[in-house]
Amino acid sequence: MGMRIDVHQHLWTEPLIAALSRRRRAPYVRRVAEGWALRVESEPSHLIPDTDDIDHRTRLLADDGTDAAIVAPSLPVGIESLDPDEALPLLEAYEEGTSELPPQWRAWGSLALPVAQPADVDSLLDRGFVGLCLPATAIATPRAVERLWPLLSRLEQRGAPLFVHPGPVVADQGGAEGPRWWPAMTSYVAQMHAAWYAYFEHGRRRFPELRVMFAMLAGGAPLHLERLASRRGTPREPLGDTLFYETSSYGPRALRAMAHWVGTDQLVYGSDRPLASPVPSRFPSKRVEAMRRRNPHRLLAEMASAA
Repeated sequence: MGMRIDVHQHLWTEPLIAALSRRRRAPYVRRVAEGWALRVESEPSHLIPDTDDIDHRTRLLADDGTDAAIVAPSLPVGIESLDPDEALPLLEAYEEGTSELPPQWRAWGSLALPVAQPADVDSLLDRGFVGLCLPATAIATPRAVERLWPLLSRLEQRGAPLFVHPGPVVADQGGAEGPRWWPAMTSYVAQMHAAWYAYFEHGRRRFPELRVMFAMLAGGAPLHLERLASRRGTPREPLGDTLFYETSSYGPRALRAMAHWVGTDQLVYGSDRPLASPVPSRFPSKRVEAMRRRNPHRLLAEMASAA
C-alpha cells in the first residue's frame, strides 16, 4: 500500500547552519545561549537548536503515525531570491545536509530563482529531490506565474510535483513589529491566497498534468470560490485532481471545510515540524489513511511506492 508520508518538515542541518553563520547580513544565524538566533529580513528573530537531532526526529515519525518524511527548505528565510553568488552556497549547504539523512527522509529541492533554468530542474530531480519547492511570493501574480512557465513546464514533463510554501515577508507588512506568530497569521496566509488564485487562473490549464501542492491548505483560498464566482460572474469550476493541499497547523473544522470544497482525496498530511506539532483531524480512520498514504502516493508516486 505504500508508506505513510509526512510531506512537509524542516531540518536545520550542520552544513546549513555553518553557511548561515558566515554571513554578515540577513539571512544569518548567530550563537546565543539557547542555540542559534536566526535573523530574517522583516520578521522577528527565531531561535533554532544547535542542529536538529535526526535520531529523535526519526523516532517522532512513528509517534506521528508516519513512516517517512520530506524535508523542505525554510522559504521565508529568502535564500531563493538572493543574488546567485549569495544563494548558491546556501542551497549547496542545504543539499549537503539533506543528502546525509537516513533513508526515511527525502527532500524538496530549491533553486536560485533569478537565474533558474529548466535544466536546473532536471539537475535537481536527477540528484534525488522529489520535486521543486517555490516561495508563494514567486508565484503570487499572473505575470509571476508566466515568468515561471519554463520551470513549470519542465516539472510537468518530468512528472515531478511542485510545492508552494510561504516565502519572505516584505518590510511594509509589519512582520518585524508584531509578535512572533504575526507573519504566520497575516503575511503567510495572504501569500498563499495570492499564489493559489494566480495559479488557478494562469497555470492549471496550461499545465494540466502538473501536480501542485499548496502548504497550509493554501491559506483556505478555495473556501472563497463563491466570492470569486460573484466577482467574476462565472459559476464555480471543477478544481480537478492535480491541486493538493497540505494540512499543517490546521485542525478538524478547517479540514472538514476544505474537504467539502476540494475533496478528501486532495488533502495531504504535513506536520511542519519542528515549527508546529501535528493536530488531530478527527477524521474517520479511512480518511486519515488516505491523507497519509494514498494521497501522497498520487502526489509522489516514486517515493510513496517504495514501501
